[in-house]
Amino acid sequence: MTQLAIPGIRAERDRRAVAQPVRRRRRLGPGQQIKFGAAIGPILLLVIWSIGSATGWLDPRVLSAPWTVVTTTGDLIADGRLQSNLLTSAQRAFAGLGLGVLLGTVLALLSGLSRLGEAILDGPIQIKRAIPSLALLPLLILWLGIGESMKVTTITLGVFVPIYIHTHNGLRTIDSRYVELAETVGLSRWEFIRRVVLPGALPGFLLGLRFAVTAAWLSLVVVEQINSTSGIGYMMELARTYGQTDIIIVGLVLYGILGLLSDGIVRLVQRRTLSWRRTLAD
Repeated sequence: MTQLAIPGIRAERDRRAVAQPVRRRRRLGPGQQIKFGAAIGPILLLVIWSIGSATGWLDPRVLSAPWTVVTTTGDLIADGRLQSNLLTSAQRAFAGLGLGVLLGTVLALLSGLSRLGEAILDGPIQIKRAIPSLALLPLLILWLGIGESMKVTTITLGVFVPIYIHTHNGLRTIDSRYVELAETVGLSRWEFIRRVVLPGALPGFLLGLRFAVTAAWLSLVVVEQINSTSGIGYMMELARTYGQTDIIIVGLVLYGILGLLSDGIVRLVQRRTLSWRRTLAD
């Protein structure tokens, strides 16, 4: 009797196991991407700012209300001041960014592909890395004056260091097996650089570019407040003199938007260019 019952019990157990839904294994990563997730933080900050201004928690003399900032922005656009100063600031930022990216990339290649280049270049650049670019302003003013050359040079010095550091690190972390394979198939020096070095250093370069874009805008904020006659920083400094908090907030919001847009563009390029990589964020 018992032997006849055992097969029936096993069959019933197997039927129940099949009938139970299969439990999905939980992913250990951060989870799926949130649509428009990058906008949640800024929107939440704007909501808190609006509530604080509407309820009187924030003194308008200390921090103007969002609607006041919007009105002031419209007035600045109407009289052409915002467009003119924005164009000047963008020209300075992109000039310094372009020169800094070019300088940092060339120095990283010279240092990363040559022991002699590393011996000559890496030490001084590491010293520069330890000295904030803004600490060199008094010396740059003595050398270059207070004109455009000083401003662009300051931005360039703030940009080239992160480009150099991350590109150099990307070069030195290329898997040695690729180098051995290039030697085995007999690649020339130029083919080795084009097919192995540049693709291998690209992730580091793009990471450095994100830091460089941020450094460019940070440097611009400071240099435009030193005896400038145009630019967003000049507009803010003039507003500080007359106690116009709303114009200062307009400048800060504009700097923040420019920084977010620049970083977003670099991240988009990074995502498209390095689409072959599978990372935790994926």
